[in-house]
Amino acid sequence: MKRLLVIVCLVVAFSAFGQKDARWSAEKAKAWYAKEPFLVGSNYAPANAINELEMFQAESFDPATIDKELAMAESIGMNTMRVFLHDLLWQDPAGFTKRLDQFLGICAKHKIRPMLVLFDSCWDPYPKLGKQHEPVPGIHNSGWVQSPGAAALTDVSQYPRLEAYVKGVVSAFKNDKRILAWDLWNEPDNTNDNSYGKNEKNIEPANKVAIVTNLLPHVFQWARAAGASQPLTSGVWVYRGPADWQNPEKWTPMEKVQFENSDIITFHQYSNPTELEKVIPALQSMGRPVICTEYMARGVNSKFQTHLPIAKKAKIGMINWGFVAGKTQTFLPWDSWQKPYVNGREPAIWFHEVFKQDGTPVDPAEVAAIKQATGK
Repeated sequence: MKRLLVIVCLVVAFSAFGQKDARWSAEKAKAWYAKEPFLVGSNYAPANAINELEMFQAESFDPATIDKELAMAESIGMNTMRVFLHDLLWQDPAGFTKRLDQFLGICAKHKIRPMLVLFDSCWDPYPKLGKQHEPVPGIHNSGWVQSPGAAALTDVSQYPRLEAYVKGVVSAFKNDKRILAWDLWNEPDNTNDNSYGKNEKNIEPANKVAIVTNLLPHVFQWARAAGASQPLTSGVWVYRGPADWQNPEKWTPMEKVQFENSDIITFHQYSNPTELEKVIPALQSMGRPVICTEYMARGVNSKFQTHLPIAKKAKIGMINWGFVAGKTQTFLPWDSWQKPYVNGREPAIWFHEVFKQDGTPVDPAEVAAIKQATGK
C-alpha cells in the first residue's frame, strides 16, 4: 500500500509538472483571448533610443520620455506595445528588473499592456553594452542589435547565460498582469541579407538558421519552466501565401517550431489588404488566437486605413512597426541600406512611424483611422 501511494504521488507530480510546462491548449488560449479587447499598438522604442540596449540601460533609461510618448499612444486608443529586451541587460539583473518594472508601471498608467520580446535575429549581430553609437545618416535601423549576438549564438558555453536570462526575467514577471504576452524570438530565421548579412565587418554565422532552429524549442521550455502565466509565442514572418502556412507539410523547420510551440499565433504582414484578408483564415484555422505583430509600411501598401478594419472584423490584434520618429530612423525605407537617404535624397513617403518627433501625426487621417478602430 505504501509503495502504491508513492507511485500515485509520483504520477500526480509528473502530471502537474507536465501541465505547468506544456503548451497551452487551444481552449485555454481562446478563453484568454476572449477577455482581451481589440488589440492595437506599435512596436515601441522611445525616440531617443537607437535600440533596446539604449532604451533599458541605466545611463540612458528615460522614464519621462516614455511617459510622454505612451500618453500619446493612450490618447489615440492604443492598448498594447511590442517592446524588445536584450540578453546582455541581464548582466545587471537587479537594475534591469527594476527598470523593466518601472516601464511596466508607466505602461499601466496609460492602460497599455505590452508584449515583451526576449530575443531578436535582426540587424547588427555584434551587440555591446555601454554607450551606443549615433545613427548612421540616412539608414533605416542603423543601430538596432541582435539578441543574442553572433558570438553568443555560436558559443554553446554561453547558453547557460541565455537560459538564466530567460528564466530570470520571465520568473520575475511570471504573474504580472501588466504584461500581455512573451514573444520569445523575433524573426528567428532572418539572416539580414539586405543589410548586415552582406557587411564584411558584421558577417552573420553561416549556419545561423540551423542554430536558432535547434535553440528556439529550448527557449520555449525555459520560459515555461520559469512559470509564465502569460501566453508564449514566436511569430512567422516569411510570407509565401496562406496555403503554405495552412499546410504543415509546407512549413519550414523553423515554422514548425514556431507553430507547434506557440500558445497564440503571431505573424508579420508587410503587404496589401487583399493578402491580409487571405492569410487571416489560414492562420485562424489552427484554432488559436491570432495577432499581427508587425505591419504598416506605407511604401508596400500596408496601412492603418486599410488593415485595421479588416483585422477588427476578424478580431486579429494589430501591432504596427514604429511609433515616434527618432534614432531608429525607421521612417526611412528598407532600401536605405543599399542607397542611404543623404545628400538631398528624401523618401517619397515615410515608411513607418505614427508621429513625428515634435508630436504631430505623420498623417492625421491615419490617427483618425486608429481612433475609429479603437473607439477612442
